[in-house]
Amino acid sequence: MTDHRPTTTSHDTADETRATETRRTPDRGSPRAIRRSLPLSEAAREFLRHPSPWMIAAVFVVAATTRLAVGDWQLTDALVPVVILAAFPVVEWIIHVTVLHWRPRHLGPLTLDSELARKHREHHVDPRDIPLIFIPPKSLLLTILALVAIALLAFPRTGLGLTFLLTIGTLGMLYEWTHYLIHTDYKPKHAPYRAIWRNHRHHHYKNEHYWFTVTTSGTADRLLGTAPDPATTPTSPTARNLHAD
Repeated sequence: MTDHRPTTTSHDTADETRATETRRTPDRGSPRAIRRSLPLSEAAREFLRHPSPWMIAAVFVVAATTRLAVGDWQLTDALVPVVILAAFPVVEWIIHVTVLHWRPRHLGPLTLDSELARKHREHHVDPRDIPLIFIPPKSLLLTILALVAIALLAFPRTGLGLTFLLTIGTLGMLYEWTHYLIHTDYKPKHAPYRAIWRNHRHHHYKNEHYWFTVTTSGTADRLLGTAPDPATTPTSPTARNLHAD
């Protein structure tokens, strides 16, 4: 199967360019083939070969179908998506910092380290490894079950809980597609996506201590002080090896 992994472009940082040009496949020890572009249709076909998009899509379809069947539309059904959309960049930032960048902790003989954190460290080691881009299915399943429980138990109306679940499903698919596309060879063609693309590339190839949002740029990072000027930000020696310091 064709290696759909990203390559350097005119938008890349110098650090990423050097990393890409010198990177070698861990198991084969030979330089990877460099691709210069990837059609969006081909990127979409690869995206659909992985389980997490289908799992999130299933949540969306079930939530949408059930929401239509339940009815009982009220003003709060419009308010919930607005609140979630406004909070999403901050939530995304918090999850990235506290869950994905979790530093393993030892409690006696026990090691506190989630699958999400472990896989994310692997993702930083090789941001071009396509399977590591996606949310691990087991962790995603547990997350879905938790969200369903919240939808059923934390809202005063079943319909409102389903609206919540439908909104989360939509944003989940947006997150998974955006994060995947950033790490492919698809070249940014429009300014909004280019800004998101560059923001996340800085996180992986410049300094892992900044630029934590994925689906937006200049939002939660700016609010929480993690959006410095890349030109004056030092390149981190541990961007590819989290917690090695």
